[in-house]
Order: sequence, then C-alpha cells, then structure tokens
Amino acid sequence: MMLRLLLLCALASAHPNAAAMSDADLKALAETRFLGDRTGACVAVAVIEKTVARAYVCADPKQLARISPDKAFEIGSISKTMTAALLADLIEQGKASLDDPLDDYLPAGQKAPQFDGQRILLRHVVTHTSGLPVVPDFSTAKSMDNPYAQVSEASVLKTLSSARLSRAPGSQYEYSNYAMMLMTSVIARRAGSDFEALMRKRLFAPTGMDGAFIKQKPATVQLVQGHTPNGKPASAWTFQTNVSGVGGVKATLDDMVRYMQAQLGLSASSASPALRLSQLPVKTESSVPMAMNWMLAPLDDRRVFVHEGGTGGFSAFAAFDLKTQRAVVVLSDTALTSTGGLGTLGNHLLDARLPLGKPRLAATPDPALLETLAGDYLMSGMPIRLRAENGRLYAQAAGQVEYELGFDSEGDFYPLGYDAILRPNLRDASKPPLTFFQSGAALPMLRADQAKAAEPAPTVMLTPAQLADYPGVYAIMPPMFLKVFIENGHLMAQASGQGAFALDAAGEDVFTAKAYGIEVRFERDAAGKVVMLGLLQGGMELKGARMAEKPGGG
Repeated sequence: MMLRLLLLCALASAHPNAAAMSDADLKALAETRFLGDRTGACVAVAVIEKTVARAYVCADPKQLARISPDKAFEIGSISKTMTAALLADLIEQGKASLDDPLDDYLPAGQKAPQFDGQRILLRHVVTHTSGLPVVPDFSTAKSMDNPYAQVSEASVLKTLSSARLSRAPGSQYEYSNYAMMLMTSVIARRAGSDFEALMRKRLFAPTGMDGAFIKQKPATVQLVQGHTPNGKPASAWTFQTNVSGVGGVKATLDDMVRYMQAQLGLSASSASPALRLSQLPVKTESSVPMAMNWMLAPLDDRRVFVHEGGTGGFSAFAAFDLKTQRAVVVLSDTALTSTGGLGTLGNHLLDARLPLGKPRLAATPDPALLETLAGDYLMSGMPIRLRAENGRLYAQAAGQVEYELGFDSEGDFYPLGYDAILRPNLRDASKPPLTFFQSGAALPMLRADQAKAAEPAPTVMLTPAQLADYPGVYAIMPPMFLKVFIENGHLMAQASGQGAFALDAAGEDVFTAKAYGIEVRFERDAAGKVVMLGLLQGGMELKGARMAEKPGGG
C-alpha cells in the first residue's frame, strides 16, 4: 500500500484534451498500454468529464471475464482521500479543525508524542508530516499475504504510547500508513460511529457510490480476484473497521466515476462542501505540496490532484484537474508496483501530452548479455549464482532451489515464480552490475570478488553488553522485516527472505554494510531502550519499529 509519488511534468502549451473521449478511443489507448503485457493485468478505466468514457481491457483479451462493471476492486491507498473527506466533513460541522492537536482526539489518558514541546496537529497527519511510524505493529500478523488483518484499533493506540518523534511535526514528508490508521480511529471516535457506517452515510450514499464498501459487501457486487504481476492469484487484503481508512475500501469502476464526478463538482450532494474543503492546500513546513491526503502535482500553471493505491493483488490510480474539469480512474486486478504502476496510462489520460507508456512484453535476451551476467554475486550477504543455459538465465541463492528468470522488453529480468525484478547495469561501472527490486526495496548485487574487496574493517568496537541493545525484529514495510541478531560476537541483519549480512559499528547507534550501500541507524526512547531503526539505502530511508517477536508468515 505504498504510495509511489508520480509528479506530472510541468508543461506550458495549451491543453489538448478538447474533444470528449469515446469508449472506443479509451479502449484503444488502454490496449496500447497493456495489450500483451507480460504481467497479464486487466484494467478498468474511465475518463470523466461532462460525459464519461469507460473501457475494460486485459493483457490477454481471453481473460476479460475477470473484470466487469459489477465487480469491485481493492483501491488501496486511494481510500485515504475518502478518509480525508470524512475529516473535512467533521470540520464543516464544527467538530474538528486542522489546527487541533491530535491529543484532543485520543482516549482519556492517551498522549501523542511531541518533539521539543511541539505537538502533532491534524494537518500533519493528513499531509504525512506527523513523524509517526511508517507502518503499524505487525507482530500479531498471521500471514504477510494479508498483513493488516490483525492490526486492531487497540494495537494502533498501543503503538502510539511508545512512538517517538525524531523531528518537528510538519517539517518533513514521510508517507505513513500507521498515521492514517490512527486517523481512522480518531474520526470514528469523534463522529460517534463505526468507520464503515460513517463512510456509507456521509460519503458513499450522498455521492451514489452504491457498490463501495469496506467489509459489508452489497449483494449486487462481486469481488475481483487479485493477482501478483506474474499472474498468480493473490490473497485479498482485509482491515478491521475502525483502522480501515488507510486502504480498506473496495469499489467498482462506476463507484469511482461517481467519486470523481463529485470531486469535480459535476454532481452536487451533502458531501460536496467536505470534498471542496479536502481539496484546499494544507500548509506545513514540508516541501511536498499536499491537500488533505491528495498529492498536488505540477501541471502548467496549476496543480492537479493525484493518488495511487496498491495492495497485494491490486493497483489503482485516481487523478483530477479542476481547471480542465477532467478526471481519470484506472483500476487493475494485478499488483503492478514493481513494474511501474498505472501512472503512465493515468497521466496520459489526464493530459495527452504526457507519455502513454507501453506494455512490458516477454522478450528474448541477447546471448551475449546472458554470458556477461553469469557468475557469482552477493546480495545483502547472500551468495547468488546466475547461470546461462540455452538462451535463458537461471538464479540460485545459497541453500535454495534454482529458478528461471524471464526477460521483458524493458530490459529487466524477473523470476517466473514470484514478484521481483532483476535490473542489469552495464553502462556505469560505479554502480552495482545488478539491482534486485522487491516490495519497494532496491538491493544491489555485487560480483562476489567485488564485494569481498569492498568489505571495510570495523571502525568502532563495541562490547558484548553494548551489542545486546540491538537484537530484535523490526517492521520495515510488509512483507519486509529486518531481523537483527548477534553471531560470533558480531551484529548481523537479515531481511525477510534474504541472507544475513554483517553490520559494522560506525558511531553511536550507527552501523554500516558499506559493500551493499546500507546504513542502519537505531533510535532509542526516553529510557534509553532501542525502539526503532532506520534503514538507509540508495538515497531512501525506511523506518521500522522494534517488535516483540517475528510475525507469522513473514
């Protein structure tokens, strides 16, 4: 459910989308992007203006029965924009203000963390600048195929009790699913209603989203089966009601059309004032422009509203432009984060000057490329052997079975059995020859001889008592966890499904694995206990709270 921020290009020419789009035109564009795509994805697409164009397209046209007008998709994080509308509704009723401290909405005796006396305000939560943890506590998860199912309102509040801020609220953007789960609970408590009933009464019913739901599926609606990008069925993601505003909404294409019509002001209802309020820019010290849970992306002399969503088996895209009165919805029954998402199609439909993109077609790699890549590698300390045979590339991690890698027209290799990408780099000798992408993480793969030569000597020596502060399991981003442990007197780390690698002390609570471009920074609470870590790699930082034990299925 991570948001992959797609900023539209700043353009100066006149807007070209003058003529209304027909269903046939839209189908042709969607087929140009997806027909033959090696993910096998199906997409339901709509362009909303004064008229509405709709299309249902599959990479394999024979699979079109997978999606239809009466079938609901998981829309993932686009749910957050609907949660924002409910907060705006409370503000319209005089029951809330963006300048209210989060503390004022919590149960008696519960407090949100502060930074040097600065309190978290509601405006910080709906702009992802609160500084609260990125994800909730997944220690009770039974399976990471459905990671949020066991996260309860009580556990979200419990996490708040131990959360610590490393910076002033409002100062820095950091996308937080946890904060929006907390906001769901806050809204339901202030409204005096369970969240789904509130969503249905204040948003779904007024806007005509009759097929939309969180847990209570209408009898007239069927659920779409989600897929991983290698065509395998994926488990549905479920949420407990009062923390579901983070990504729990399911909706048909027509539900999303009506939602966009309401956002554009093409339909009027009791929800209209709240929707207009949720569109206003929200001021913080962060450099990332935001409305209430809507990204504000630059286009010409204005900003348009954009949000993407994704779960284990679905992708979604929604955007609208108030000036041109055009909106776009793209829903897919396939998780497409690793292959670039729905942004190129969605952006092009919003403004035809933006590139449409093209399908990733299964392709045949150059035999010379296979021979160049064959060899022994290390990834996060795990030995991996690549082998070329009969025009195909095979990979085998130490102690695991060998698997075949497919190849696509974008030049990426990909495992045939699970969701990941292996991207070659043969042009820049300063960068790793291969990078492994999975679940939002980018892990460099170095040739074994390069990795060994790059291994630095430890710069700081710690006593066994000092090392004992760090071991534990840290929730980075499902399905990714980082286990930290001590082996032969040395601190080690191991990401979910990966091999262990050594961490060398480089300063107070700072460790590095320089051969892989990794830095780990541990954070302590007021009592001096390590409660969190930050994993820095490739210019990105992922934070994870320390958990009591490793969750099942992780």
